[in-house]
Amino acid sequence: MGILGRLREDIATARSHDPAARNRIEIVLAYSGLHAIWAHRLAHRMWRVPVLRLPARVVSQLVRFLTGIEIHPGATIGRRFFIDHGMGVVIGETAIVGDDVMLYHGVTLGGKAPRGAPRGAKRHPTLGDGVTVGAGAKVLGDIEIGSGSAIGANAVVTRGAPPHSLLVGIPAVAKPLSPATADAARGMHDWHVDFHI
Repeated sequence: MGILGRLREDIATARSHDPAARNRIEIVLAYSGLHAIWAHRLAHRMWRVPVLRLPARVVSQLVRFLTGIEIHPGATIGRRFFIDHGMGVVIGETAIVGDDVMLYHGVTLGGKAPRGAPRGAKRHPTLGDGVTVGAGAKVLGDIEIGSGSAIGANAVVTRGAPPHSLLVGIPAVAKPLSPATADAARGMHDWHVDFHI
């Protein structure tokens, strides 16, 4: 998919997730989550070139200043990723985010590594496709959250979970996600739908 197609897909994703979105122009001009994602794509490309790592970090910090969203340029982000409201979102360097993932404000995909772990070791979470993470949730360490799962607001997740799990509490406990809860967690978001633009 080309750059223009990806931009259109991002705008369509924002419209499908946010019932308050009135039109494409408003989304392009006023959605900080979208701006952070677009800037991350640039910073991530730069990060893959060793001599451009410092400029990539500068881009990510500038975007943090402008949007309140910090995505490390080393993080791997899938397609149709949406950050609703966005303020206070932090995504660490070795995080991997699948396709069709939705985060609310205040979410941290944070690192946790044993003392003496080598530089560059995987220390941030992996979110499967279609995961929804509620406001204020903290997902910490090199753990994997299975596809189609939902993490409740303010949950603190330190252990992985199989696909289609509901994770709530401090520390979060995983249980099977019922279809009704899954629909409510995703709102208008259906991670099985392929957008046609």
